[in-house]
Formats: sequence, C-alpha cells, structure tokens
Amino acid sequence: MFWVLLLLLAWAVAGVACTRLCLAAVRSAAVDTDAGPDHDLTLYEAAFLSGGPGRVAELTLVSMARQRRLLLAHTGWATVVDPRGRDDMERSVIGAIGPGGQSRIAPVRAAAATADAVRGLADRLVVAGLAVPDGARTTVAAGVRQVRGAALAVLVLGVTALSMPAPSDMPRLLMAAWFGLPLALTLSCLALARVEAHPYSRWASPAGQRLLAALTRHSPAASDDRAYLTSIAVRGIHAAAEPELRAAFAHRDGA
Repeated sequence: MFWVLLLLLAWAVAGVACTRLCLAAVRSAAVDTDAGPDHDLTLYEAAFLSGGPGRVAELTLVSMARQRRLLLAHTGWATVVDPRGRDDMERSVIGAIGPGGQSRIAPVRAAAATADAVRGLADRLVVAGLAVPDGARTTVAAGVRQVRGAALAVLVLGVTALSMPAPSDMPRLLMAAWFGLPLALTLSCLALARVEAHPYSRWASPAGQRLLAALTRHSPAASDDRAYLTSIAVRGIHAAAEPELRAAFAHRDGA
C-alpha cells in the first residue's frame, strides 16, 4: 500500500500549490483600482511595470546612449560623455558608473536598479494601485509556476506508483484514476488562471497591466524615438534593433 502514501503526497503538493495560486489571485484583485485609466504612464513607469527595477536601469542606459550622452560598447562597457544627469534615474546611472566615467554595464545596471530613484518610483506606483506591493510580489506569476511544478510532481508520483513491482489489490487502471484527480485539479487551476489572470505579471497590478496594454496599442510609429524606447521599456533589451546594443548588455561580470 505504499502507493497510498504517494497519492497522499500528490494531493498535498497539488492542494498547497493550488491554494497559493488562489490566494495570489485574490491579492492581485485586491490591489486593482479604477484610478489607473486616468494615469498616463511615463517610460520609466512602463519599464518598471513590465520588468521591474532592472528594466528601468536598462531603459535609462539606452535612452542616454541614444542621446549620445553615454557610450555603450558591444564589449560590455559604459562610458560617460555628458556627466550631467537630467533626472534622478540618469544621475543614479552616472553615479553607479563612478568618477572614472567608465565601468562595465552589468554592475552599473545592478547598482542603478537598487537606487533610491527606482525605489521611489516603485512606491509611487504602488500607491497609485498600478504596481504589486513588495509583500505580494510573488503573486499570480509565481503561483502559476508552483502549480506547474505541482502538476509535474503529481505525474512523477503517479508513474512511480504504477511502476512499483510490489503486488497490490488495487487495479492499475483504478490507481491511475486516483492519481488523475490531483492532476486534474492542478490543470484546472492553470486553465482558470489562464482565462482569468493572464498575462501573468510579477510587477504590475491588473490596472497596471491594462495601462501597459493601452500604451503598446497607442504607441507612435515605429520610427519614432519614443516608440523605440517604449519597446525597450515593455519588452526589454531584446527589442533593440542594434545587435551591438544587445551584445553590450549580454556581457556579465567576469565575461
């Protein structure tokens, strides 16, 4: 009857994961607000809601590079051309590069992502109901990943139980049906989350996701500089058209 223990474990794994996903969905709905549609997202705000602090740092670096106030080499180095930052984000980047005016991009990105300017931006978005608070950062997106892992675990436990050589009074088909119940639970939760909560976001609340969707729908023509920066803010550095720019951010410390 060792398979019964595996079945209980499968139910426990599926139950815990599905419960966490449901609670995450409830918390996500709780931070929703009707005030969002009246808010015009800045590029920094769009970057944070799409990819968090790191995306804000990337956008700042790319924006300064397009204005020729910062050089980003394909070898992974950033060089300051104009040391006068035009806002707090730019000053954070320049400060992260240091007094020498040159540094590797990876540590600059990491330092700028933790700067006070980014934390202040996050706090303002949380107050506006557009970003998920820090305490609830592991919401629907993380819950979905946990349920996917639980579904895989249930499948593995079921296969293990069915492949056990020890004889059992339980027919194999009926045993498989018992394991199919927690598997069906996890798959049902994933399907509901797909319908009700997709796209999953670690940073944006439902109101923030709606503003992001509106921003991408009404962005200017692709040749416009703001449209280019909007694509970087929403999709990340992989949206950059220049292979040299993508290569610059692909370098890591010690590479």
